[in-house]
Amino acid sequence: RAPETERLAAEYYVPHLAHASMEPPVATVRIKGDGAEVWTSIQNPAAAQDAVAARLGLEPKNVTVNVLLLGGGFGRKSKPDFVDEAAIVAMAMPEGTPVKLVWTREDDIHHDYLHTVSVERLEAVMGEDGQVRSWLHRSAAPTIASLFTEGAKGQQLFESAMSAINMPYRIANVRVETAEVAAHTRIGWFRSVANIPHAFAAQCFIAELAHRAGKDHRQFALDLIGPARRIDPGTLADTWNYSESPERYPYDTGRLRGVIEAACQGAGWGRELPEGHGLGLAFCYSFVSYTASVVEVAVNAEGEVRVVAVDMALDCGPQINPERIRAQMEGGAIMGLSLALDSEITFENGRVKQSNFHDYEVLRHSASPRLIRTHLVNDDHDLPPGGVGEPPVPPVAPALCNAIFAATGKRVRSLPVRRLA
Repeated sequence: RAPETERLAAEYYVPHLAHASMEPPVATVRIKGDGAEVWTSIQNPAAAQDAVAARLGLEPKNVTVNVLLLGGGFGRKSKPDFVDEAAIVAMAMPEGTPVKLVWTREDDIHHDYLHTVSVERLEAVMGEDGQVRSWLHRSAAPTIASLFTEGAKGQQLFESAMSAINMPYRIANVRVETAEVAAHTRIGWFRSVANIPHAFAAQCFIAELAHRAGKDHRQFALDLIGPARRIDPGTLADTWNYSESPERYPYDTGRLRGVIEAACQGAGWGRELPEGHGLGLAFCYSFVSYTASVVEVAVNAEGEVRVVAVDMALDCGPQINPERIRAQMEGGAIMGLSLALDSEITFENGRVKQSNFHDYEVLRHSASPRLIRTHLVNDDHDLPPGGVGEPPVPPVAPALCNAIFAATGKRVRSLPVRRLA
């Protein structure tokens, strides 16, 4: 006789997000004869060169782009619209006049290439033994392809691959679906891209399944992943794999288990906590690296959430510059908490409502965790290198929300958290 089964379902929401780089877009352009010179903080100098050349009717080889320190980018400064605008102004000035154009914070937030809004629905069937029999992940979000192809709707395969298709779980029946959703604003590259909503939903849902099964979240997750093995992403219908060779970069569940264990050990998983405190876990494979986060929160009687500590574990293969890796992990923790707790772009009459840091908040110093512990795992120089800039962000928000549940018994399925009702 087959064991009794139970179907569970939950929906999760992530709003549009702005990059809000500390330095807003800025560029200087000087036109001289049949050439031009540009000074700017840009993530894609070739795009800036092409944009200015097209605007001024010049050969790209006659446009020199001097790349300055970025001042934060997170994907926003891969688009050179602000450089193009500086060239337009320079055209109106006497030849040889350098024109420096600086966007205001209001310009930046009103005219950003936003991270996409998304709704994620997860369904699972569990046996009475607590084992997951089937898994459905349905994702609805405008695609970044809408920026390049008019009328493009629904996520592309490479977007779905990010923490939706490409998964490490031992589940016999898996289905991943996307919907056709039109974009009503400019969708752009954002630090870790579609991993943010997909990992938020999947990692929160796994915590819900563990609770329903009456099992420790860490152990439930490790059991769901199963023993160490190397998965060909192609068997998961992920033909993209962050543009890397699946032979060189298989999905190695042993490395994923390693970062989960490291983050949990660093946070003292299972220890007795004060009243109103909770620990939450989440993990992710993104940009061919493996990350896990454990967040400790304290929630008071008024529903105010305070982040006490964050443990970040990363396996990127060979660690060429450990201090640079730690800096990216710490920055990813702060950015992930900022997106989870405060950040949201909304619209009214077709216009972005938010304008500056008073209504589009990023994490303030007073709200930052006093302690961020970083754990670098598996410095194996026989492995090909993985990413370190984008992978730290996706597990932070779900770890935070799982910690809130551990502290209060309240599920958070919609971001930003701000204050619990």
